[in-house]
Amino acid sequence: TLVIDNTSHPRLGAQQYTETLPLADREVVLTFDDGPLGPYTNRILDLLAAECVKATYFLVGTMAQSNPELTRRIQREGHTIGTHSRSHPLTFDSMPLANAEREIDGGIELVKAALGEQGQLAPFFRIPGLARSSPVENALASRSLVTWSVDLVADDWHRGITADDIAARALRRLEARGRGILLLHDIHPATALAMPKILKGLKERGFRVVHVVPAAPGRPKTYSEPQQWAAHGYKRPPVVIAEGNIDSKRPVPSRLSLDLAAKPIAAFTAAPAIRPVMAAAGEEIPLPQGLWTEEDRAAIPDDMTRPAAGMD
Repeated sequence: TLVIDNTSHPRLGAQQYTETLPLADREVVLTFDDGPLGPYTNRILDLLAAECVKATYFLVGTMAQSNPELTRRIQREGHTIGTHSRSHPLTFDSMPLANAEREIDGGIELVKAALGEQGQLAPFFRIPGLARSSPVENALASRSLVTWSVDLVADDWHRGITADDIAARALRRLEARGRGILLLHDIHPATALAMPKILKGLKERGFRVVHVVPAAPGRPKTYSEPQQWAAHGYKRPPVVIAEGNIDSKRPVPSRLSLDLAAKPIAAFTAAPAIRPVMAAAGEEIPLPQGLWTEEDRAAIPDDMTRPAAGMD
């Protein structure tokens, strides 16, 4: 169990922030967003219980309101419960701050109500769609809430994705990064179907699932050194996946796909950083605007298909 306080490290997750959880190599934190929703939440809870694994759930207020017994089951079985807004709008980065604050507070109120008087709600919040903004992050910090982003994703919200694909992406990216906060969603049938393969794959690869809980009276935070919270040991460089010839005089793309197995690729970044950056990025990440610089270089990881002839 990893015990963290809610003020020392207010924003976590390598995909967006400079700090993440102080995990050791081969440690993973399972997180589930958007629920609860039976039968998929129930199925995942059954699987976690069978493996004695604890996860962190970020519940949507209206979903908890509609499924109070399922909400209480999550806590009764020892999992950590944070919140994920009242109604899951995907516009936290653009809506008026007052609206965002109503979503934050409303979600907490509804989840607390579903849990009942004996419920224990962790001061953890994940912004819907990871649509962060500084005003929202400041509002969360003022409420002593830790903003959770992610270290890596399994793309389980993608339309048409299969359970096999979800499991394969989760395990491949964890293997590449070595540790991290994994984002999943307990409202999708494919995710529930993927969980046996994910749990089995983690065990086969020697990963340990870490349960994260908030510090409380009688439960002090786990000791850690400041450098253990560093999300990256380097400044995150720009990355692009591309097909065809690269014109260095054209602006870099603004978004990209990291479906690495689907096509020949060329990856542009600092060579030592390419694998952890890709593992953390997920399927799509924003890129800076501008032109290619002389410092940009191609780096093809040794476990990936080399680009087709004619690619730079």
